This record gives sequence, C-alpha cells and structure tokens, in this order.
Amino acid sequence: MSQNAALSRREAARHLGVSPRTLDRMVAAGDGPAYVRAGLRRMVFRMCDLDAWQAARRFQHRAAELTGQVAK
Repeated sequence: MSQNAALSRREAARHLGVSPRTLDRMVAAGDGPAYVRAGLRRMVFRMCDLDAWQAARRFQHRAAELTGQVAK
C-alpha cells in the first residue's frame, strides 16, 4: 500500500490497533494523527501520517516515556 494511500476512519483505527471511537476521541482531543478533511463529515488518514504518529510515540521503557525521550 502506498504511503500516501487514504484510509478511512475504520481502516486507520484498525492499522493503529484501536477502535474507531478511540481514534475519534484522540483526534478531538488534538492528540491523534493528522488527517485530511474530505467533505463536511468525512476524514481520511494518510498511511505516512499514521506511521509518523506511531513513531513519535515509541519509547524504550516507561521512564523514557515519562521524560519524553522518544526511541530512535
């Protein structure tokens, strides 16, 4: 699948391993991955944005997470 492929909300949630409702909550709180608004109600997520969002939240251990040290 292309890195710029547009995934639906449900597909993006499946890719991240969360429910669509959890993804909605993360986006509403401003803590979710970037999305593209495709019409008034529809939002789509690019694969590259989902992967970048996950990479920014990768930690080696809990102490690293608490101090904000992202794993490389």
